[in-house]
Amino acid sequence: MMENKIKPGLTGEVRIKVSEKETAVVYESGSVPVLATPALIRFIEKAALSSVAPCLEEGSTTVGTRVDVKHLAATPIGMEVVVTTRLAEVTGKKLLFTVEARDRIDLIGSGIHERFIVNTDRFVSKTTGKLTK
Repeated sequence: MMENKIKPGLTGEVRIKVSEKETAVVYESGSVPVLATPALIRFIEKAALSSVAPCLEEGSTTVGTRVDVKHLAATPIGMEVVVTTRLAEVTGKKLLFTVEARDRIDLIGSGIHERFIVNTDRFVSKTTGKLTK
């Protein structure tokens, strides 16, 4: 079982250069041209997923279920952001990550992110089944 390879300490990282498409204006979450909080959350989820994906059994994936992050500082278009995640706890299929995001000046975000390991086909089937109810 590959899930046994998923142990605390696994890390993930995403590096992005903030462009206009990641701004609060484009995400409609604000009116200033800086990294949007929803974009920051997107990169946190991507980093966490990438850290455990190689360890999952075939046919499994992880889904995000909780994000508790403080967006501490604004980052302008053109500046690089590095998002790092560290798997802090594994409880059955529940994965809890600590997360941090930095630009070259500030710690811009920190908190936790929770994901669950699911069977991809079962998850999609159950979700699309809602359409027939």
